[in-house]
Amino acid sequence: MVMATVAITKTSFAQYSRDAILFSTSQPGSTSRIKAIGNAQMAVGGDLSSVSGNPAGIGFFTRSELSITPEFNATDTKSTYLGQSNSGKSNNVNFNNAAVVFYTRLNTPRGQDKSKGWLSVNWGASYNRTNNFYQNTYYSGVNTNSSVTDYYTSLANQALDQGYSLDGYLEGWAYNQGLINFNTGADQYQPSGAFGGTQTNRTTSSGGQTELNLSMGANYSNKLYLGLGLGFTTIRYNTTTNFSEDNVTLANRQYVANYSFDQATRGNGFNARLGFIYKPVNALRIGATLTTPTWYTVDDVSSEGLATQYAGSARMSDGDTYQTQYNLRTPLKVAGGLAIFVGKYGFITGDVEYLDYSNTKLTSNEYNVDNDNRDIRTLYRSTVNARAGAEARIAGALFFRGGYGIQGNPLKQNGSDIKTASGGLGYRFGNYYIDATYTHVTTKQNVQPYDIGVQYSPVAALQRKGDNAYLTLGIRF
Repeated sequence: MVMATVAITKTSFAQYSRDAILFSTSQPGSTSRIKAIGNAQMAVGGDLSSVSGNPAGIGFFTRSELSITPEFNATDTKSTYLGQSNSGKSNNVNFNNAAVVFYTRLNTPRGQDKSKGWLSVNWGASYNRTNNFYQNTYYSGVNTNSSVTDYYTSLANQALDQGYSLDGYLEGWAYNQGLINFNTGADQYQPSGAFGGTQTNRTTSSGGQTELNLSMGANYSNKLYLGLGLGFTTIRYNTTTNFSEDNVTLANRQYVANYSFDQATRGNGFNARLGFIYKPVNALRIGATLTTPTWYTVDDVSSEGLATQYAGSARMSDGDTYQTQYNLRTPLKVAGGLAIFVGKYGFITGDVEYLDYSNTKLTSNEYNVDNDNRDIRTLYRSTVNARAGAEARIAGALFFRGGYGIQGNPLKQNGSDIKTASGGLGYRFGNYYIDATYTHVTTKQNVQPYDIGVQYSPVAALQRKGDNAYLTLGIRF
């Protein structure tokens, strides 16, 4: 779960660096069982999550297996803005995971030890939802310290200093609609709005990232397991933002100014994954994976507009649409983990994963990406994701599971880690099984609807909580 917001921008191009990081924060898909143990799966093996996690884990299978996992997500984003509290909620149902592994035993020459050498090569495929973008954000308050017209003024004066026309830009629309004016004596633009206006922001996001994985895993002497996987990824991201200010001008004219931003992003990409699991003794498993960057081709259509209504006057509006294509390279990932098994009674396991978000890179033949890549290098950093969990057999074929995970904050300043607490139950009966998991996810972030300097920029403090439920139904054959 990733918190994403859209601030008022000069043009739609200004948010591509933010989107690049948003699309780089996906996680491996997994079954309810693995989600219940904090999504720690590097060294566990023998679960269908291995198809998209550590492909070496499918080498543990001694029978073919199939499962499906639907999910229910409920999110609540609480906000505090200019001393006023609000919240936005979102509920949705998705298909989270479907996976299959086909067991293929290798022939052992007559007379040789059937527990030595290459014993099996198994093949797997899975569909996974690796990122959810569903979120509703709402904040509102009375701003006695600044007006959004101050922001439009700063953009206009930057244009004046750099010698380019306001026409076709947000600051030009603000000038056309009387939200800013030109002071001939001072030879600069100045705001028309007074302080004390009511500012309101509504942002609705939807969509997600999915991945189709094809993997193979081999078993050598029940000691060493090696795996290789390919991932084919998709992005579907939609967001709509409306920021309004209900205020009066310095000439005491009442107005409502509304800035709107709509974005539809689609992308396709691919990656590869190498993994191993080693069992020095039966009670201990050591696993690791190397995941290449994901190389995406992304198509983006964004539009923004500004509309102003003065009391007793006609509504004025301006807007434009921007369409572009760019290539995105996400960071390389390295992960490792340990699992300790206590006979048939259960296990404990933990993973760590390293990636450097500042290595994310954009390229494009349609627009200059230098500013975006500079922002990525300047604003983002390397992080470590940590996950831990345990499974215990509590009565015959009944299992109890629990876990905790931390997804590191990619920002050098602001934001927070994403923390996930999880728990679940599993039951085995014959060739069938059913697993149910609940997760509680929390994160927080401060956002600015517009930036006019630290002292005057308003700040919305957002705290997001997610309550998610997963149900896996599986069969061995």
